Amino acid sequence: MRDDTGADVPVRRPVRRVVSLVPSLTETLAVTAPGLLVGATDWCSHPVGLDVVRIRGTKNPDLDAIRALEPDLVVGNAEENRAPDVAALRAAGVPVWMTEIRTVDGALVSLRRMLAEGCGLPVPGWLDDAARVWAAHTPGPPRRAIVPIWRRPWMVLGRDTFAGDVLARLGVANVYAGHPERYPKVALEELTASGADLVVLPDEPYAFTAGDGPEAFPGLPAALVSGRYLTWYGPSLVGAPAALAGALARVRPSRTGRPRRR
Repeated sequence: MRDDTGADVPVRRPVRRVVSLVPSLTETLAVTAPGLLVGATDWCSHPVGLDVVRIRGTKNPDLDAIRALEPDLVVGNAEENRAPDVAALRAAGVPVWMTEIRTVDGALVSLRRMLAEGCGLPVPGWLDDAARVWAAHTPGPPRRAIVPIWRRPWMVLGRDTFAGDVLARLGVANVYAGHPERYPKVALEELTASGADLVVLPDEPYAFTAGDGPEAFPGLPAALVSGRYLTWYGPSLVGAPAALAGALARVRPSRTGRPRRR
């Protein structure tokens, strides 16, 4: 079998033990097949109360701990995980299935393949539900936004990102969607002069809050959104359109044409 990157994956059947290197994939597997996961990263926060061995982070997984778990399959993501770590696991004889996800449609296809082909599982109902809610969702009024994901230094969504596609489906155009980098560092002065009429501030990877983030953009309304709904691909896809649309709806244009927070 081949994963999203085109790599051959010698999957062992049946798959009974899986280690996940990405929070989104951890939630995907834990909801779909409880008991299948034996290891996950320290950042894997959903489902709440998940009881598995923790193998450090997405960028610095404990490879010895992963091998000691004797997984039938390790699942990861080409953007989140480092190629040398993946190569080391494969060299040790551990099958690794890598996803590559940059759009909502791509997520639906990739997760279906990972679950059905990679893990040998039936396609879960929540995945069909996610496809339906996104197909039925109507975009809101068009807006132009900057989407910071970090500060000190400021970093924003650039080209070709999953979160950018999510926002585009909601009627929000990313000002930096044409940037040559996917997550460019941009000076605050440039951001405030970008011509955006909205700043979208997720609570991860940087935990923007009402008191940490909006003050950097005086006069520019801020939509504080859940990073899980904006950047995760998995069961969160089902509730993401409604949750994000609700957060964006709380920011309305003023009579002067500039948005204001409701």
